[in-house]
Amino acid sequence: MEEKNEENGMRDQYEDIIHLPHPVSKRHPRMPQSDRAAQFSPFAALTGYEAVIAETARLTEKRPELTESRRAELNEELMQIKERQNQHPYVSATWFREDARKAGGAYVTASGRVKKLDCYEKVLILEDGSRIPMEELMELEWMESGGK
Repeated sequence: MEEKNEENGMRDQYEDIIHLPHPVSKRHPRMPQSDRAAQFSPFAALTGYEAVIAETARLTEKRPELTESRRAELNEELMQIKERQNQHPYVSATWFREDARKAGGAYVTASGRVKKLDCYEKVLILEDGSRIPMEELMELEWMESGGK
């Protein structure tokens, strides 16, 4: 019985305002219903979570192992390029690039005219600035002039 009295007391306490119309500001227009949820979207309880998920989902390739005979073939092709580097031959090269964040890496291919074969730094440098590490080279293809 006391509970009913408390509820009635609460109702009686607000009886004078409970039936008044909802106040509407003359200065500030009411926010559209569609925009109300958007005010909460910038809150991210787990900052960086999406980046971690994306990084985990990113696939890498395993480092390939070349046979001794294939390595010898690539070295022979590099020596031919060294002999003709003044002619700036057009080549297409594929090499393996280690991933900085996780195990493995990816195959990268670049095509262009040879600028220099730097045996000291062990890189093949193309005219566009691409630097191809000779030790990571997987494929080297000579192209007709300009890749045509």
